[in-house]
Amino acid sequence: MSSSLFARTSALFAARRTASLPSAATAFRASIFQRNISDDLKARLDDAVKSHDVLVFMKGNKAAPQCGFSRAVVQILGLQGVQDFKTVNVLADEEVRSGIKEYTSWPTIPQVFVKGEFVGGCDILINMHQSGELDTLLREKGVIVDKDTAAAAAEEHKGA
Repeated sequence: MSSSLFARTSALFAARRTASLPSAATAFRASIFQRNISDDLKARLDDAVKSHDVLVFMKGNKAAPQCGFSRAVVQILGLQGVQDFKTVNVLADEEVRSGIKEYTSWPTIPQVFVKGEFVGGCDILINMHQSGELDTLLREKGVIVDKDTAAAAAEEHKGA
């Protein structure tokens, strides 16, 4: 019974991430959530998101998370085998802290991006990790690879 509940919960989170609104509602939502973000901050966020395979806006950094949700995200990424990811400490810059919430229309920190795509916060990452969706996403995006695949690629590169 709990697995079917979990499946429905995962489906709900997935639907929430991919739901589309009618164009009038989208414009209204964008005007509410994007109204205070400056062009400069939007450009900086765009650049940061596009410049890293995995980027986490969090409280603290991966070496010293400053909240339990941020710590959970760091641990999940480690469990998934993500070796190199960039973090942005939102506590160091109030403009980034409030701006990232407007940028994604997501109200909480941490926020995780993979290959320029907003994935979600801690709750979404936990559910995706538990269901295997996160592993699939990270492999499809080329962020993590099987050890055998990595070893074969290293040998191929060595021989070239």
